[in-house]
Amino acid sequence: MTAKRFVSVFLPWLMLAAVGVLSAWLRYGFIEPPALAHLCDDRNGPASCSLRQFIVVGFNSYGFGFAALAITLLALIWKKPALAWLAAALGMFALVMYCYDAGAVALLIGSLRLLRLQADRMATPIDEHRQRNQQVQAQP
Repeated sequence: MTAKRFVSVFLPWLMLAAVGVLSAWLRYGFIEPPALAHLCDDRNGPASCSLRQFIVVGFNSYGFGFAALAITLLALIWKKPALAWLAAALGMFALVMYCYDAGAVALLIGSLRLLRLQADRMATPIDEHRQRNQQVQAQP
């Protein structure tokens, strides 16, 4: 496997793992700590409170799950690897951000779609016993 092919195959999966790590940090390091929640109770809280509020409203309204499912449906319709990766990434984000059902479905379907699209782009190995150009060979 060449370096270019190696990168094109494994980079989406490494980026998906990075989305999972970033989502976990966002949940456990930014959303859940009570100290940060109490900072945002004040009107004079830090500027990051609006981002925190947006994320909390997103998972309370199940918006991340609906977005993940919508992108997953688009990934099933259009055969684009970037769209399949986005469906898997949004599924991972939704799964970590309390939207379990829709996130799991989007992560599964997006990952399977990305895997299928990557497999379709790979060249099949040539069978060494197959005759080239379907020409009949004379027997010795």
